[in-house]
Amino acid sequence: MSKKLFIETLGCAMNSRDSEHMIAELREKEGYETVDDFTQADLILINTCSVREKPVHKLFSELGTFNKKKKSSAKIGVCGCTASHLGKEIIEKAPYVNFVLGARNVSKISEILHKNKAVEIDINYDDSEFAFKDFRSSPFKAFINISMGCDKSCTFCIVPKTRGEEVSIPDSIIIAEAQRVVDNGVKEIFLLGQNVNNYGRRFTGEHEKVNFTELLRRLSDIDGLQRIRFTSPHPFHMDDEFIEEFSRNPKICKSMHMPLQSGSTKILKDMKRGYSKEWFLNRVEKLRSMCPDATISTDIIVAFPGESDDDFLETVDVMKRVKFDQIFSFKYSSRPETEAQHFTNVVDSDVASQRLTYLQSLNNEIIDEKHSKLLGNIYRIYFEDLHRDGHIAGRSDNNIVVKVKGSEELLGEYRDVKITAIGRTILTGEIIA
Repeated sequence: MSKKLFIETLGCAMNSRDSEHMIAELREKEGYETVDDFTQADLILINTCSVREKPVHKLFSELGTFNKKKKSSAKIGVCGCTASHLGKEIIEKAPYVNFVLGARNVSKISEILHKNKAVEIDINYDDSEFAFKDFRSSPFKAFINISMGCDKSCTFCIVPKTRGEEVSIPDSIIIAEAQRVVDNGVKEIFLLGQNVNNYGRRFTGEHEKVNFTELLRRLSDIDGLQRIRFTSPHPFHMDDEFIEEFSRNPKICKSMHMPLQSGSTKILKDMKRGYSKEWFLNRVEKLRSMCPDATISTDIIVAFPGESDDDFLETVDVMKRVKFDQIFSFKYSSRPETEAQHFTNVVDSDVASQRLTYLQSLNNEIIDEKHSKLLGNIYRIYFEDLHRDGHIAGRSDNNIVVKVKGSEELLGEYRDVKITAIGRTILTGEIIA
């Protein structure tokens, strides 16, 4: 009988891909098969996030539950970004944890499994050319890492301390992986990196210097590949060449994630984001002028230390001018090993909550207004998500989520869909072709 693996993934798409890598390695080298019930597992992994404080608290709560209800012989491993920055402290707080594996050490999973109380958290370890075994959570789309780590010094962000310096994966490896998944029936790929459009800045060995725009061109040459998505580009690196390729290349999906963080140039400087409010708006204007159908999403932090009422109103101004199609918004969360951890001009918690509530309410108004104009529109939808209520959902080229009545026969298929009902997060339509 095969051994059973349960894995819980917290956080971003890169964590999801790391989990897929670990599953693949453990299946191939150790004979594990995944299960959905941790009480049946021989190995329990929790792949952690440390971007905000809440997921870190959730980690120890989850660990306690796992330990109480798991099989007596089951091992528990903690992986990911929180593993990187807490290291052996995790085992000190939860001594029943068998090993700790940092976000930059994913390829070591089949080794550390056999080293009780081992802690592998070297953020300079190089996985960029490691030949991972293959596993995909979805047969319809594939996440592909194009870089690891981050060279930015944003004062609020712990990621450089948990994932190390930025290293690009050679384009030959990326293209070969993309070709392999397309040969297996995947029609859409999703490129992952902390700052994807900084791709090519540093390789470990001697490799041809290829920037992100050229990588997109080369991937577009793959026959059978129909859609390319990516996250997250950095506004600072959104040069004209990149925006022009995004706009003109028919295989690049017309949805752009542009992390604003703040609309105040003063706060952006305190955050060490490297761009101003004016630069961000200029890039949006360039994008919208060349690609008016593109949707734009963003990340926003409210109540960063020192954010005044006027600073917050600058963010509101950007919201009203850009009219984002989706926002991911949070109150500032102090993180260890960051520069902002030591900032003393903390915004009152009640004020922070009021600002976040207002911002999210404004975003809902913007979304409702934009979506009201979509009724009757026709989109080409790639179906990938089967619902329990007799519907199946997918996304348009510009990332609009649409559901229709249908069955699993539509999974992995493209259809033209006319919008018949409007919702804030998902639209309803009917297939017309």
